[in-house]
Amino acid sequence: MRVLAVVPARGGSAGVPLKNLAAVGGTPLVARAVKACLRAELIDEVVVSTDHRGIAEAAREAGAVVIERPEELSGATASSESAVLHVLDHLSDVPDVVVLVQCTSAFIDPGDLDGAIVKVLDGTADVVFSGLETHEFLWSPAGAGINHDPAHRPRRQDREPDYRETGAFYVMRTEGLREHGHRFFGAVAVQPVPARHAVEIDSPEDLEIVRALAPFVDLPEPIDVDAVITDFDGVHTDDRAYVDQDGHETVAVSRSDGMGISLLRRAGVKLMIMSTEQNPVVTARARKLGVPVLQGLTDKRTVLRDWLAIEGIDPSRVAYVGNDVNDLGPMGDVGWPVAVPDAHPKVRAAARTVLT
Repeated sequence: MRVLAVVPARGGSAGVPLKNLAAVGGTPLVARAVKACLRAELIDEVVVSTDHRGIAEAAREAGAVVIERPEELSGATASSESAVLHVLDHLSDVPDVVVLVQCTSAFIDPGDLDGAIVKVLDGTADVVFSGLETHEFLWSPAGAGINHDPAHRPRRQDREPDYRETGAFYVMRTEGLREHGHRFFGAVAVQPVPARHAVEIDSPEDLEIVRALAPFVDLPEPIDVDAVITDFDGVHTDDRAYVDQDGHETVAVSRSDGMGISLLRRAGVKLMIMSTEQNPVVTARARKLGVPVLQGLTDKRTVLRDWLAIEGIDPSRVAYVGNDVNDLGPMGDVGWPVAVPDAHPKVRAAARTVLT
């Protein structure tokens, strides 16, 4: 049976402008959704429905097929179901099962997608949605208990759990979706997901929360690159300088970093240190490491682009390790933006990987 994932990703967003292109863990939300689907074993194809050129480009780079979303289905009142049905109408090979996946959930486990799909394929359910188990007591604005009797509040372990819809994904029989026109029909089941995956992005505050969570939730990926470029202060050092009574500066560096640099060199990875500082200590450390250095830079981004062009290196296969806001420009130009643990919050948010 064929399984298709559809990711609706329009350009408009009231709460967070261009939300679907917002980066979490250094990757746009639309690309994160696509990659989660591609890693699921039971999904055969991923289609992104969008009305925005930038979103379409990011989706294709992540490995999805893109179908242009018409204007009448791109407004704030257009349902996600309308986008899915529009995609189905434009396919020659209609799938047996369709998975609606939403970019507003930054953390989607491919294993959870597969678990939900199995329940539809084996006939357990017609629809399966992602849900978070909860034992919370709910109240109405008028002060009435919704899922409990205020006069009798059993212990958590004595209550059957409820499930909060997370909005991450919905697995549906295609025939049922077409017949009913909405995502809930027939036998409905839940695919439980962990709390760390259940944050839905509806506001700038939600976006900051998932960016802060990303280093702890995302599984480490192998960093397969041809070049590693680093800042100096705060990357090769602890971002402090020691000044003696004569004004001489020294810094603390790590011998472990020196070993790491030697291993990269031995592996044939090109290296470069880029620094805004014009200080002999940078030159001395670079010489000891055997790494080229460019310092006294006012525009790291332009220098990086020029260096990559001269070396003939694909920016997507480059890691840039930074710690401060002046590293955001070059970090945005490479495939692997990397931050040190005590980096500026904006740098950590822009990083695909945060070091330990």
